[in-house]
Amino acid sequence: MTPQRAAWFVLGVSALGLGILGVVVPLLPTTPFILLAAFAFSRSSERWHRWLISHRTFGPMIEDWRAYGAISRRTKAASTLAMAAVLGISAVLAVPWPVFVLQILVLVAVAAFILSRPIPPSQS
Repeated sequence: MTPQRAAWFVLGVSALGLGILGVVVPLLPTTPFILLAAFAFSRSSERWHRWLISHRTFGPMIEDWRAYGAISRRTKAASTLAMAAVLGISAVLAVPWPVFVLQILVLVAVAAFILSRPIPPSQS
């Protein structure tokens, strides 16, 4: 394996790990990391790429993004709920107001992007 392919592979494994971790950690978004992993594996390992795009959970997410730039309703709802929970936790913990304002700005921008994506035709 060339150094370039090895670097792509390391990026893919790292992104996949963060995506899987994002399933249970509200601050880590699953979808972008899984998409990054698919991109990196497409440049490093056909076997891992094939496994990821045929995965029962992650495969449809990747295909919807590739074909339509779409995010499922369930993913949109879970993402929005997780972002609201993070803001709620920050408010309860009384984080410093500059941090709280920054969180609001970033999470509103992320939510706007997620909610602006179309829903896959299979869910329309």
